[in-house]
Amino acid sequence: MDQPACGQPAQTARPPRPPSKGCAISTPDLPSDLHPLLARLVAETGASVLDAEAFDAWAARPGPAMALFAEDADRYKEALDLAAIVPELHATAGMRFRVALLRPAAAHVLAARYGFERWPAFVILRDGHYLGAVNAFRDRGAYVGELQRLLNAAAGTSSRADAGQGR
Repeated sequence: MDQPACGQPAQTARPPRPPSKGCAISTPDLPSDLHPLLARLVAETGASVLDAEAFDAWAARPGPAMALFAEDADRYKEALDLAAIVPELHATAGMRFRVALLRPAAAHVLAARYGFERWPAFVILRDGHYLGAVNAFRDRGAYVGELQRLLNAAAGTSSRADAGQGR
């Protein structure tokens, strides 16, 4: 889907929101209860908002992918920290991976598959194969390093980066 220039409203069924500092745009199919930072992440990265049933088909598509495992933003503010960083990570990596947002119910169903229990977290996949997970909040530089390492990893080589504080 082509996105309008920064500052220009998207063509949507509902009235567009004003652009944020990051020039996020409105998209017509966002859940109405999505936190504004998560909505910005979706708009800026073109992320798919997935439930547990849709995840496997999305994950199996060719190429590199990041699945963000979200938590209730009202209860766990760290989830919003990662929501703010993912668009930067996406841009820093030259937008060479697709992004999905798993809301809390779907995230909890799928988290055990990837072996992490700390939140927030993201998983990197390539061609449907697990490359690794990064969980627990850390500084931006650590996220950039882990993301680059995982994107450069060979498919089938799994890795977890669990250091840090998290839920």
